Amino acid sequence: MTAAHQQAVEHEIQRLLGLGATRPGALPLPDHHDLWAAFSRASDGGKRFRPGLLLSTHQALGGVREPAAVQVAAALELLHTAFVVQDDVIDGDQVRRGVPSLPGGIAADARRQGCAPAEAQRLGEAAGILAGDLGLIAAMRAITRCEAPAPVVERLLDLFESTLHATAAGELADVRLQLGPADGPVVLREALAVAELKTALYSFQLPLRAGALLADASPEVLAALDEIGSLLGIGFQLFDDLLGVFGDERRTGKSALGDLREGKRTALIAHASTTDAWPALQPLLGREDLGEREARSARSLLTAGGSRAWVEDLARWHVTSAAEAAVRHDLPPELVASLDLATAEILRAADLTLPATAPADAPRAQHRAQEGLPA
Repeated sequence: MTAAHQQAVEHEIQRLLGLGATRPGALPLPDHHDLWAAFSRASDGGKRFRPGLLLSTHQALGGVREPAAVQVAAALELLHTAFVVQDDVIDGDQVRRGVPSLPGGIAADARRQGCAPAEAQRLGEAAGILAGDLGLIAAMRAITRCEAPAPVVERLLDLFESTLHATAAGELADVRLQLGPADGPVVLREALAVAELKTALYSFQLPLRAGALLADASPEVLAALDEIGSLLGIGFQLFDDLLGVFGDERRTGKSALGDLREGKRTALIAHASTTDAWPALQPLLGREDLGEREARSARSLLTAGGSRAWVEDLARWHVTSAAEAAVRHDLPPELVASLDLATAEILRAADLTLPATAPADAPRAQHRAQEGLPA
């Protein structure tokens, strides 16, 4: 995203947030003020890579609706913030980007004002759900008001609505996955399916397709971008799963203990259940009192058993395959270059936040063949 595009998107985000602050009209509603102010703070500090992907796609395809593209890009960022806030409620995350999450911050303020911990947590969770709802409404309203022809707006609304439905289903599937057993190839396949619904659709397929729709792209280009978005999104989520256990907390801004304490059924844990490390690893997972020493043991088992290397390789395969697909589908050179930059950024971020490790002992190709996944 160019500096001019970034400035335009930031200006539009602030305009939309300013509109949201005025929605109750003259009614004195301090709770609304606090809620929307918290949502506005939650929207700060992001990398804006989704708006960047939308704008670069629109430009690379020869789009001429730059004002509308900026407006939709800003709406997409509000959508992302709403999802993040509600995801923090679902996962019970109190920290986001190294600072209190919206539900965590509201709960902390309530505790400082004398609320009991359980009551403060309930207030924070309620605020997260409600703020997310308001953010989704603001995003959808921004789409309806964007400066694009009515048929294009209609297609954008269909795209955003279908993405909302699929992402909600993915979130629920993720929660449901945590209720079942952590072992077996079925769990691994379900974890990959959840990655596509939760991450690939709204973080990659949505901005790519929205930018293409604004540029009046052909059905063939739209189908190619859907494939590329799916590959990028799954790879991105697999890296995120690794960061939840192995990530450098100083760079990621989130705990590397949470997923282990939750015993989260990610592809990493699902793969580990098929290795010889599982009998020693399983008792360490899902323990709320898990300390750093036990976490180091869990990480060592995940590394020695080959699970970390297998998931990292699979993540890299998905991301690099996206770049290869852009060439295979004969997309415009400027769009291929833009997608190359996106894949390079994902890989660079993974390299920066994942500590280096020695090669694992477990044969990666054998596990891939067993699961019917790419070698």
